[in-house]
Amino acid sequence: MYQYILFDLDGTLTDSREGITKSVQYALAKMDIIESNLTSLEHFIGPPLYDEFQRCYGFDDVQAKQAVAAYRERFSEVGWKENLLFDGIPQLLAALQAEGKTLAIASSKPVVFVDKILDLFEISSYFAVVSGASLDGRVSTKEQVVEQALTMLAVSDRTQAVLVGDRMHDAEGARVCGIDCIGVTFGFGGEEELRTAGISKIARDMQELKRLILA
Repeated sequence: MYQYILFDLDGTLTDSREGITKSVQYALAKMDIIESNLTSLEHFIGPPLYDEFQRCYGFDDVQAKQAVAAYRERFSEVGWKENLLFDGIPQLLAALQAEGKTLAIASSKPVVFVDKILDLFEISSYFAVVSGASLDGRVSTKEQVVEQALTMLAVSDRTQAVLVGDRMHDAEGARVCGIDCIGVTFGFGGEEELRTAGISKIARDMQELKRLILA
């Protein structure tokens, strides 16, 4: 049975597509690239922005850093508020806390934004630690934020820890750090992506997620 429950943020606790895609659209416009279809930018939800700008648009190091800076310019003002908490999340967190579980956040989003979003939805008190990326890029990957969370929690037995996430990057980060991963299909990855990434425990709603965590 798991004692330490690490949660991804985007696509796991919140529906952040509007704020992220509009901020990516804004950043691309600053780079003289016009993307009118926000849906086509949803692949930016989850992986580190720097990596995704390079992978999808062939940006070099300088260009990718410029795009990330432009993204944060808009996201820090309005993007972080263009967000919705998935139905049932407060109840799930309260139930897990009542069971004596230790909850944490492990997000590739900069921790300064994670804290603001948790406060916005009034769920900060459920989490013992909040692990996020650093603005300077030294901590950015899912592997790094998961490892950072495990260190902050002083987890000695990693079989007692699990990461809950919605993308392949969550599966990979958990695997590298030696912990289990539970996938959720109500985020942005979908069941096929999760299974391809090697996740066998998959939840389609909050009740199933609770059952898998407490099993």
